[in-house]
Amino acid sequence: MSTVLLPPRHYLNDGYGVRSWLLTRDHKRIALLYLAGVTFFFFIGGAMAVLIRLELATPPGDLVTDETYNKLFTMHGVMMVFFFLIPVIPSVLGNFLVPIMIGAKDLAFPKINLLSWYIYVVGGLFTLYALISGGLDTGWTFYTPFSTVASTTNVIPAALGIFITGFSSILTGLNFIVTIHRMRAPGMTWFRMPLFLWSTYATSLINVLGTPVIAITILLVAAERVFHFGFFNPAVGGDPVLFQHLFWFYSHPAVYIMVLPAMGVVSELVAAGCRKPVFGYSFVAFASLAIAVLGFLVWGHHMFVAGESVYSALIFSILSFLVAIPSAVKVFNWTATMYQGAVSWETPMLYAYGFIGLFTIGGLTGLFLAAIGVDVHVTDTYFIIAHFHYIMVGGTIMGYLGGLHYWWPKMSGRLYNEGLAKLSAGIIFIGFNLTFFPQFVVGYLGMPRRYHAYPPEFQVLNVLSSAGASILGVGYLIPMVYLMWSLRYGRLAGSNPWGAVGLEWTTSSPPPTENFTETPRVTWDAYEYPASVETDVA
Repeated sequence: MSTVLLPPRHYLNDGYGVRSWLLTRDHKRIALLYLAGVTFFFFIGGAMAVLIRLELATPPGDLVTDETYNKLFTMHGVMMVFFFLIPVIPSVLGNFLVPIMIGAKDLAFPKINLLSWYIYVVGGLFTLYALISGGLDTGWTFYTPFSTVASTTNVIPAALGIFITGFSSILTGLNFIVTIHRMRAPGMTWFRMPLFLWSTYATSLINVLGTPVIAITILLVAAERVFHFGFFNPAVGGDPVLFQHLFWFYSHPAVYIMVLPAMGVVSELVAAGCRKPVFGYSFVAFASLAIAVLGFLVWGHHMFVAGESVYSALIFSILSFLVAIPSAVKVFNWTATMYQGAVSWETPMLYAYGFIGLFTIGGLTGLFLAAIGVDVHVTDTYFIIAHFHYIMVGGTIMGYLGGLHYWWPKMSGRLYNEGLAKLSAGIIFIGFNLTFFPQFVVGYLGMPRRYHAYPPEFQVLNVLSSAGASILGVGYLIPMVYLMWSLRYGRLAGSNPWGAVGLEWTTSSPPPTENFTETPRVTWDAYEYPASVETDVA
């Protein structure tokens, strides 16, 4: 083992003042600004989840009123979906890693990158205003005509917040697409790129093509509410089902905006944890693009009970089964990579195992929902809640935490406490399953979502779910403690503490401001691991 000292100049100490951070164009600093933002909104959404689970611990609605409960689950969904799950991996890990992974000094448009963060903050402030000044009760889906006519809550500020934040996603996606196309280092061909870049590229395509749809849809909701236009209100000639088509045309691909980057992270973790190239690299790469394309063709399965024709429902059902194939390809290839590999039990790999387990459960139950007969039975029950939490929360957060632990030594130059990290990974996995698996059962038995009171026979399952939520919350809090602790007291990390391959591991930890002292030249394939790799830990 060799001792590697921190370089005298790197992105963290290149200017300490607040002004130097707020006006930075360094993609790595902007990633940390996003990290602070998404963490803030995560804990706001999490606090509302705590109140929801406390209410549901007993059958009668005895903690909050029904109006308050409506606002709690609405604002929980808005905060977690639009301000945490969608931006978290692209804006934090993607911002930090994309230029380094392709051997560039920065993203193609550094000023636009900083602008996207400010847009994100402004959109978040509008939504926080909606929360502080009375909340929102429409559900995070903003279904009309309730959101345009009936609701007396703060629809306009929340809608404007989401509309504004959408431009942050569009600009970030555009920046990634141009950067990956135009700024790859010499020798970095498309099929030498890490799979994280393939998933980021596919996610960026969805962001650029799909986000304008939800932005204009939310704008139409605001316009109808203010000017009483008849877009969606049937009383004045509008069509509420039109809103559902527009909303889900974006919002189903949005599921892949959340989980595709996590899949890219897991590919990196599995390769490094097994010291092997990812099995079927090209299949995994093209599966990311296939998910992005097919994701735009399945929105109608959210509307099986909305009055669409039997023939439309049949086509959307078939397409929904079809979109599962590229996801299954990824899971199969990760499993095949682990077969006879030098599988590690370090913290990042634990999160990869957790992702594969939770995503598999979420994906299989998605097949149940693609079947029209089952979907009609469980629509608007807690079965749906459990399914999308396994995909969007279990999958995305497991991928994010795995990536954060994997690249934390590179981002901070410090190592964290491995024992506490493994403990928190186990707590999160156990707490998540205890929280959401009972919801599959109670949903199949008929408990509807969005109700703050329920029949007593459902209490045992709800108590299990609430107990699991408390365990899950502890698991989420522990990493904040030891990661912050590591910034001051953690051992210095070498340039490559995991013995991994990739351009990000050839530069110092933390990276210099320009990422590389000279432009690298790539002459090797992705995940070209030697027979034995020794780690470099300070």
